[in-house]
Amino acid sequence: MMHVAARPGIPATFDVHPHASAVSPRQDAYIRSRDFDRPTMVFDLAMLRGKYRALADGLGETVAIHYAVKANPAPEVVAALAEEGARFDAASRGEIDLCLALGVPAAHVAFGNTIKRAADIAHAHAVGVEQFAADSEAELYKIAEHAPGARVILRLLVEASAADWPLSRKFGASRRETLRLIGLGRLLGLDVAGLSFHVGSQMREPRLWAQTLDAALSVWTEAAEQGHGLRVLNIGGGFPAFYGDPLPETRAYGAEVLRMVRARFGDGVELMAEPGRGLVAEAGVICAEVLLVARKDQDDLARWVYLDIGKFSGLAETMDEAIRYQIESRHGAEAETGPCILAGPSCDSADVLYEKRPVQLPLALREGDRVRILCTGAYTTSYSSVGFNGFPPLDAVFLD
Repeated sequence: MMHVAARPGIPATFDVHPHASAVSPRQDAYIRSRDFDRPTMVFDLAMLRGKYRALADGLGETVAIHYAVKANPAPEVVAALAEEGARFDAASRGEIDLCLALGVPAAHVAFGNTIKRAADIAHAHAVGVEQFAADSEAELYKIAEHAPGARVILRLLVEASAADWPLSRKFGASRRETLRLIGLGRLLGLDVAGLSFHVGSQMREPRLWAQTLDAALSVWTEAAEQGHGLRVLNIGGGFPAFYGDPLPETRAYGAEVLRMVRARFGDGVELMAEPGRGLVAEAGVICAEVLLVARKDQDDLARWVYLDIGKFSGLAETMDEAIRYQIESRHGAEAETGPCILAGPSCDSADVLYEKRPVQLPLALREGDRVRILCTGAYTTSYSSVGFNGFPPLDAVFLD
């Protein structure tokens, strides 16, 4: 990764408008001045800072924003958000140590993964991490043994989600099990402080949070009736990024989510949020190259377009075509287009990005053309393999 001090560009208050280009002026200038010999993400830290400030303004001072490090664990990203006053949600010992190495106080890091090694729990506790997530009996016993007295947030199972990338089933406990775990955790001497949930990644509209908030409130209320009052509600992530469809402005989105939460839980509840994609996605653009344009048969309507980046080199979120990236080329938005099946360069038949719903790309697109894949600051560099098939991993440049 390379860190670049760029010329002054967009103001720090920049926020992507639903219909605006996702490439900042200084990203554009930097990309035009370079001839990349491998797929490279160009990340604008000013855009990140602006997005964080907009979300923080919307959620208000009473919500502690913990950036989900897994979305983009680049030290430049973590450092920039730390300077803005963010706290952090870590999924592993490695992410905890990354935050600490950059000067983040341990008390500002939460160990949010519900699946943890006992040794990593002990390490986190030893360095001063105070909050741990759990969703099972076995995890509570591990935390009680290796982080005695720690604050614990229990994660609820979200059965249904309107998100583009649902996170159901793998994480969370049922309503009945969560109520049982509250009592068990307190018997084990843990500070079972509250509940968490995740509505699913890329929840496009605030109103879609209602069902999950109602379910959380029901558990919260029943816990109180059983004598287990709670004080912390972690509303998780789900804050969306712009992938082409209009979205509410970030500040307004955050304010509406806060209104919905307060309407149900009141003003006395301590609130946390764990945005990831919604903060970093729009700040990154990947520069890639067209390696081949071909048809399987001359009568085929759709062309196959092969890029030098694919599922195994950063674009894993095209799995099941859940995340639909926008693609720009030198031919411009007015060029005549046709349907294309988009694929990566590897010798793996699974390395097809979009086939069920082909993308529209210029008919003039040719081998050697450079393309920009927009809003790719989240879950790309960290998903990129070390060198599958010998192709280089996704490179990254950070404009400060």
